[in-house]
Amino acid sequence: MERLGAGIGWRPEIADAVERMPGVEWVEVVAENVCPGHLPESLLRLRARGVTVVPHGVSLGLGGAERPDEGRLGALAARAEALGAPLVTEHIAFVRAGGPLTASPRLEAGHLLPVPRTRDALDVLCENVRIAQEALPVPLAVENIAALLSWPGEEMTEGQFLYELADRTGVRLLIDVANLHTNHVNRGEDPAKALAELPLEAIAYVHVAGGFERDGVWHDSHAHPVPRPVLGILTDLASRVSPPGVLLERDENFPEPGELERELGAIREAVESGRGADPHASVPGPAAAEAVGPYEDPGLPRQACDTAPARQRLALAQTALLSALVAGTPVPEGFDRVRTGVQARALASKRADVVAKVAPELPAMLGAEYRAAFLGYAQGHPMGGGYRRDAMEFARFLLLAGRPEDARARRELREWWLERSGPAPRSGRPAVRVARAARRVLLRR
Repeated sequence: MERLGAGIGWRPEIADAVERMPGVEWVEVVAENVCPGHLPESLLRLRARGVTVVPHGVSLGLGGAERPDEGRLGALAARAEALGAPLVTEHIAFVRAGGPLTASPRLEAGHLLPVPRTRDALDVLCENVRIAQEALPVPLAVENIAALLSWPGEEMTEGQFLYELADRTGVRLLIDVANLHTNHVNRGEDPAKALAELPLEAIAYVHVAGGFERDGVWHDSHAHPVPRPVLGILTDLASRVSPPGVLLERDENFPEPGELERELGAIREAVESGRGADPHASVPGPAAAEAVGPYEDPGLPRQACDTAPARQRLALAQTALLSALVAGTPVPEGFDRVRTGVQARALASKRADVVAKVAPELPAMLGAEYRAAFLGYAQGHPMGGGYRRDAMEFARFLLLAGRPEDARARRELREWWLERSGPAPRSGRPAVRVARAARRVLLRR
């Protein structure tokens, strides 16, 4: 695996700081946030200096029941080629459910949700990863995610699940040590045990990030400093294997550049501390190997299995969970209701934040009323498309309800909506519906 070194997540808000930051050997960019034909000047300057840029996808949903969308795969491939990337990365997660497999409306989570560690889910994930590998021009690495809740009836630990995934597909692993910490707090999983079960030679690079704890739940915010326990897990990993690359993630609440530089320094020190420690037995995933068999050469052919029945079962399970999270349907049996509620509120909050970013005019027009109004809308209106469509549907919802109450703000919102969608939304008031029906009858005479 190519050596990457120490890097940081490139974000537009800190682009200038990243360019000036000493010791940054590579950067990672959210793939969906860049356009191959119009790359940001900052990224072009970094590329010209020889800084590696890796696209990091968030929307494929490789852990979902459906096969990866060809359009999304093509878009990720185009970004890899435009950036001259040595690899691309995605997540072991599902991000949408419903649709043809369940004969139900498609639902979008707007977030990375955990995949059940079952044979069904593993079979589907392996096939989806192979499809992605064939479509991409460079190697693929997949990331373990942070989870607020656990699936009932899981059949493997995280380490065993990742070990067999790498064994069956040859895919590389992007190990997020902050997510191992999250799963330790939220699910009681031992990070050291997970590391002991991993195929260490499959690691492409490592993510490090901060978060916060509230009411006994750890939130992987990417908006806070990296805590000591996360650095400790990084040191443990580095004592077992020398990671080809380590990257600091920060997505919002950006500090001064000097603080980011100090965090990068602490990450380097944690890695060096691990390298200087007594090394663990350097065999890939010994604990997992006992459960799933020896790690095989990924080049060896494996007999494909029919995943159709597994996809159907997984689709029903994921749709039931996502519907409970975003549409208010009953929580599926076996899930912790309190944690499911925490996850549902977190999804709605993130949805409000992202809509405010893609359509900043909305919070500007609505002021302090924006957040409460959006959360009220979200309770009865699951997201079925992207965030821009969500913003338009939210504005339409308000206008049909005669909101906001301030006439000037309502007029501004109506003009904003009209500029982007065409005809004004039809009123839902009973008197208007009656008049519209009467007019249709008269026109037919």
